[in-house]
Amino acid sequence: MTPSLTGRAAIVTGAGRGLGRAEALELARQGAAVVVNDHDPEIAEASAADIVKAGGQAVASAGDVSDFAYAESLTRLAIEQLGSLDIVVNNAGILRDRMVFSMSEQEWDDVLRVHAKGHFALTRHATAYWRDRSKAEGGPVYGRIVNTSSEAFLAGAAGQANYAAAKAAIVGLTTATANGCARYGIRANAICPRARTKMTEDVFAGFEAPAEGMDPLAVEHVAPLVAYLVSPAADKVNGQVFVVHGGMVLLMQRPVVEERWDSTQETFTVGELETALGPYFAGKAPSENFSATDVLSMRRR
Repeated sequence: MTPSLTGRAAIVTGAGRGLGRAEALELARQGAAVVVNDHDPEIAEASAADIVKAGGQAVASAGDVSDFAYAESLTRLAIEQLGSLDIVVNNAGILRDRMVFSMSEQEWDDVLRVHAKGHFALTRHATAYWRDRSKAEGGPVYGRIVNTSSEAFLAGAAGQANYAAAKAAIVGLTTATANGCARYGIRANAICPRARTKMTEDVFAGFEAPAEGMDPLAVEHVAPLVAYLVSPAADKVNGQVFVVHGGMVLLMQRPVVEERWDSTQETFTVGELETALGPYFAGKAPSENFSATDVLSMRRR
């Protein structure tokens, strides 16, 4: 059977190691030619070399994905050296964990810049290319985006205010892109992967890999979902958020209205709000808020 991505060209950011590397290798196994991005030129080259050694096509590019001009050049590189651009996997990220009351301005800015702006910059240039092609060709083209969010945004991770905020921004970017660009043939989805990488080694320090069998936190659990989402088979999947981990894939439900209050007057007064809302929240546990910590158990409701 012909691999599902034969003839397609992809960019994977942060693909020098860990999750991004596994995704790049999987896309190549499925037939895609891959631009391997990483901030470190040596590891970018090493990942690209591994793809070529396995019989695939790859080119390495080192640079900061949050640099708007570099993101544009990365798009051009794919088009000029691989013949087109069909797939973007935004994966590059950093951690600067600290409680919000101790976090520095730089720690906040760095995480939001790499994650949120990095995802936006490449998305912006890729979607502009696809839209222009769609207009020139008079119909939808093939454009696929997979963005990398995190359960930290779902659960409101206490020591990761910057990271959780950035990952929430990525979900907003994903759904806005999906809704705004579907007419051009573009599909955008987000994943929340739980995986052991260099970036998360401290997070999962207490969860040792099993002596036998596959590590539930292995990046190889995530890569197949990414390859599926960028394939022609996933054309009907758009604007979705998935959690993936240890042989499980969960589809997140969009927020729903929990309760509604209506003023008995032209508009609410503070006193009326206290009367209406006070009893409701008095009966709720402090932990019952918008953060979805129950998602971490990976159980269906």
